[in-house]
Amino acid sequence: MRKKLLTISWGTAMLLMPPWIQAANDLPPSAKVEMGEVEEVCSDFTPKEWRQEQVIDGVTIQESRLCNPDNPADIAAFVKGTNGVSMQTLMETQLAADAITMSDDMDGDGDPDKIVIKLEVIELNGHSPDSTELTTQFDIAPGIKPTFWVFAPKTRDMSTLSLYEPQANPLLRAPSPAIRVEQDDVIWLVLENTHYLPHSIHLHGIDHPFMDHSGHGNDGVGQTSNMDTMPGETKTYVIKPRQPGTMYYHCHVQPHTHIPMGLQGMFIIEENRPNNWVQTFNVGNGQVRHPSVAVLEKYSREYDLHYQSADKELHEIVARSANDPRLIAKHLNVDYDVTDATDDYFMLNGRSFPYTLRESLIEMEQDKKVKLRILNGHTEAFAMHIHGHKPTITHYDGVDNGPDSYITRDVHGMVPAQRIDLELSGVDDGLHSFGQGIWMFHDHVEKSFTTNGTGEGGDISLVVYKDFLDEKGIPKSHGMSLAPYFTKGFWQKNYPIWQDYDAWRSLGLPEVKGVTDQKAAPVQTTATPAKQAAAASAPAVEEGSAVGRLLNGILLGLLSYMLIAKRKFILEHLRKLTKQQ
Repeated sequence: MRKKLLTISWGTAMLLMPPWIQAANDLPPSAKVEMGEVEEVCSDFTPKEWRQEQVIDGVTIQESRLCNPDNPADIAAFVKGTNGVSMQTLMETQLAADAITMSDDMDGDGDPDKIVIKLEVIELNGHSPDSTELTTQFDIAPGIKPTFWVFAPKTRDMSTLSLYEPQANPLLRAPSPAIRVEQDDVIWLVLENTHYLPHSIHLHGIDHPFMDHSGHGNDGVGQTSNMDTMPGETKTYVIKPRQPGTMYYHCHVQPHTHIPMGLQGMFIIEENRPNNWVQTFNVGNGQVRHPSVAVLEKYSREYDLHYQSADKELHEIVARSANDPRLIAKHLNVDYDVTDATDDYFMLNGRSFPYTLRESLIEMEQDKKVKLRILNGHTEAFAMHIHGHKPTITHYDGVDNGPDSYITRDVHGMVPAQRIDLELSGVDDGLHSFGQGIWMFHDHVEKSFTTNGTGEGGDISLVVYKDFLDEKGIPKSHGMSLAPYFTKGFWQKNYPIWQDYDAWRSLGLPEVKGVTDQKAAPVQTTATPAKQAAAASAPAVEEGSAVGRLLNGILLGLLSYMLIAKRKFILEHLRKLTKQQ
């Protein structure tokens, strides 16, 4: 019995020893994946003078230390109207001469009370019969270009930066701009439908009559109010909002697709004050560089934060499926099923991380307070979380809760289309603020800080205290390098984010082919993880592969077992052969 146990033990050991040896001593080396071209975090996108506090045509424009601040001439025209600024200022913008016109100080308080606002419908990253390239391009992150439809201020000249630069001009972008008016003003909101499909404007939460003064529908709903505005047609919505607050506007034609495509924006009614010239448009949202009189009574700064998401199937396949509007309509209204949709891209103010660092930072100063207006333009619930702070919610859906009902917490939940106003305080008391620094903020639904499943991306941005910003508006971060995030390869899932954390690349990708010489240098490769996985699972067994080594080990183990188990028989035959010789 002991001999049998000894035989089985030795045979088992010999059977398993070769795989053990191979696993312990012959692992594949780490691959070296090239990072590829790295964009500058902040190159000279805009003149540095744009960041400075200044006065243009009597309009005071706050300092903005962001990498990519708004054009101050645009701000002046948004405040005074295109009919109220000098021709020189107007020519420094790309606004049409009738984009925003202001008149009639009806209550004699020093500011205009009749405002005419003209909006167009723009397609970003769309197709053209004249080119195979995407037209009017807008990147949400390096190399990522979903198609959007957006409302935009009426513009003149080219829709792109130049004949040779396909990037959209700065007024044409996602999200649709925040619109500001004053309480009790008479507003004519004119939709000039420059798109190839019908659209409308629904004034969500905004005080407006069902019918306008001429007896036409005023609610933007084709089934109950007014016919949809067809391509080439114009529709004017007339309102005189009596209640202030953070509201919402969006297209109500096939809203299950038109709203996610980008036809949605914030609509803010500011409290009535004397000599209150409000900033009619905040293109791209973010910092309001000319806050209203009422906001400046309580806060040093104001920010508009518009969160939205995109389904690749809708934004990259359906929206680009044809150049014929009839086929686009069929694919949208018949073939596409929104109940099967899954969001892939998550954006703050039209960008995903790392581009949010250029436009959507919140600059703070110790002991100061800023006002945040937030819109959940996602298709699902949203959870606003700001590191290092517990902001206080003051308004839900534009309605002041009253001081006794203000809520201070570090996560504020919102359902789709909901708006909240937050008071963010820089008072370092361990409750409202934990002190100065660089603090991340994001939607805490975890997939929202990914981009097409790759993290960290999505709607991440930062609250940065003034002393932690350099002269270009770049945070003086103390963590890992941001370089990989500014490459196209990272968002194409080619580059392992931890590859270069240490000299031996212990968290890089294993080289699939491997090398037999352990001293040989690692093989250079630019294969994607998907290609590497496919190669690893190929049925063919290459010489020196793990599968080949395993088979060799099994065969050697079986041979060893047979030698031990049949040793008497083998020895007897060897003795006979020896005697015969």
